[in-house]
Amino acid sequence: MNSSTTREPEPLTLELVYRELRALRERVEDLEDLHDLEKAIAENGDEPLIPWKEAKKSLDLD
Repeated sequence: MNSSTTREPEPLTLELVYRELRALRERVEDLEDLHDLEKAIAENGDEPLIPWKEAKKSLDLD
């Protein structure tokens, strides 16, 4: 490896720790959302889908 392709790691700072923690929290939230979605699909997978027009109307999005 030549020195132009290797980088020194950033020094550990509170800002870096905070950014990493925030990114990890967001990732955990994404994984929880995915888990909830997979659970809902498993529980309701046999239910018929609702057409978009009907869903918009029932949610007053028209």
